[in-house]
Amino acid sequence: MEPRDVFVVIPAYNEDTVIRSTVTYLVGRGYTVVVVDDGSAVPVEKFLVGLPVYSLRHAINLGQGAALRTASDFAVLKGARIIVHFDADGQHDPALIERLIAPIEAGKAEVALGSRFLTEADSHEVPVVKRVLLKAGVFVSWVFTGMWLSDAHNGFRALSRVAAEKIKLEESGFAHATEILELVRRSRLKWVEVPVTIHYTDYSRAKGQSVFNSFNIVIDLMLRRLFH
Repeated sequence: MEPRDVFVVIPAYNEDTVIRSTVTYLVGRGYTVVVVDDGSAVPVEKFLVGLPVYSLRHAINLGQGAALRTASDFAVLKGARIIVHFDADGQHDPALIERLIAPIEAGKAEVALGSRFLTEADSHEVPVVKRVLLKAGVFVSWVFTGMWLSDAHNGFRALSRVAAEKIKLEESGFAHATEILELVRRSRLKWVEVPVTIHYTDYSRAKGQSVFNSFNIVIDLMLRRLFH
């Protein structure tokens, strides 16, 4: 598979200071990059001038799930063979994409889920408070999806084209991470966890989810269960 057949999709919201460097690394590795500007105050395309990427924009902020839905639909239309979800804030390592997509290329899985807790070294990179929240998230995710993972809320993941066509997100906010797992199980897609290292910078910590937002996710999931 050629790198250009791998579409790296990036939801971006007010990532003015880092988005260009994030995208530059990916383009340098030959991947096709799709950036969805989710209603940023300053349009992201202004920071991507001269880079060979697809730049899409929501007129208003709809949420990370909605941005991933837009990007995934676009990538499928453009012929993507594998779609990689990638954060804009620089905490994901482009060099690990090859490791992440390897099980899909080998036909061993249709969905590859990055995990921060498969190796001791990767686990130690996660701040203590966040580690506790993520472990709690594993239980919450199991309750709502029936899938027990080591890391249920890692935004670094890869989908085969077949998987992307079956996973149609309805959750617009951060609850999309649990919805993806629910759709993987419901669609009976083969999945595997892959060890990945997440690099936490002061910038990515500031942009990350708050404890309060974690409660919002649980409420969204409960409402989804009640009304579906």
